[in-house]
Amino acid sequence: MSNADIFRAYLERFTRGDVAGAAELLADEFAFDGPILRAKDKAEFLAGSTAAAAMARGCTIRHQWVDGDDVCSVYDFEIQTPAGVGVIPMAEWSVIRDGKLVSSRLLFDTAAMAALMPAG
Repeated sequence: MSNADIFRAYLERFTRGDVAGAAELLADEFAFDGPILRAKDKAEFLAGSTAAAAMARGCTIRHQWVDGDDVCSVYDFEIQTPAGVGVIPMAEWSVIRDGKLVSSRLLFDTAAMAALMPAG
């Protein structure tokens, strides 16, 4: 599998509710940096991403760029919450080594996400 394919498989598993399958593609030292969650390892990421996984309903990758171990993906993250259904455009820069994600930096408009969160 290419590095682009590894990221795609990870994202598709995660957004379809197969968190265990997605976790198989993360290195133990996986570091994550996003607008809502920062994690220094795989266990912390999995614990912190429970809410995102629960509301995820799929994804559509719009484009990917690969430069060695680096993969940059622009995709639509499909979610469903009690407040509604929507799509949030996201960009994620991941480093993949030996078939596993070792780090990811996620960027998205938090206002678009907040608009789909229940009030309260």
